[in-house]
Amino acid sequence: MSLIDEYKRQFAWRDWPTLIAALPPLRGQTVLDLGCGVGDQAALLVERGARVIGIDANEEILAAARSRSLENAQFLKGDLRAIPDLGVQSDGIWASFATAYFVDLPPTLESWATCLRLGGWIALTEIDDLFGHEPLGTRAKELFDAYARDGLAAKRYDFHMGRKLRGHLERAGFTVTNERTASDKEFAFTGPALPEVVAGWRARFERLSLLRDICGAEFERVRDEFLACLSREDHRSNCKVVYCIATR
Repeated sequence: MSLIDEYKRQFAWRDWPTLIAALPPLRGQTVLDLGCGVGDQAALLVERGARVIGIDANEEILAAARSRSLENAQFLKGDLRAIPDLGVQSDGIWASFATAYFVDLPPTLESWATCLRLGGWIALTEIDDLFGHEPLGTRAKELFDAYARDGLAAKRYDFHMGRKLRGHLERAGFTVTNERTASDKEFAFTGPALPEVVAGWRARFERLSLLRDICGAEFERVRDEFLACLSREDHRSNCKVVYCIATR
């Protein structure tokens, strides 16, 4: 299964309708969808009356978004560290599962704010503690923690960005108006995961080459222990999906 197909499958595991319903009225607004992926969330924004400009760095994924032929939506290639001049100030910024790649987030948020009209809003959704699932053995937890520390030290990814969103937004000059956690069939749930969710996690592990390097010969055992944990009746998630809306 391609990464595009995985993105499309994951869409059904999120509670996007509830999160988008928390936004200000969208009719007639221009919204930047940063890290827009295949355009599934852009479609929800358009349905609620927004004009959407989606930006992503992956041209193959953008092609999938453009193939949806959404009215009132365009999809552009761009680096989120340096958004191109769009010739328009947006009313809102939507970014889901993108901020964790910017370990020093406030300067990035400040640069995004230059694309936002005065009084506009920003809505961020992010994971906190991706591998925080129970019950797991001590050694598996140690290796996941080592992977998270390595990602943070190398400024590749912050696995605990969710809990930091409010502070980062405030340091960038935003006022947080709404913060909540969201249910999620892949990340934040109790009890056994759906079989297709376990399959999705298995596919994710195959892409995590740096985790494989850290685990070494223990990788397959750790992977299988984690997948078994997700399938248990007594499974519980410490992982959270955090959602923040703020204004500037």
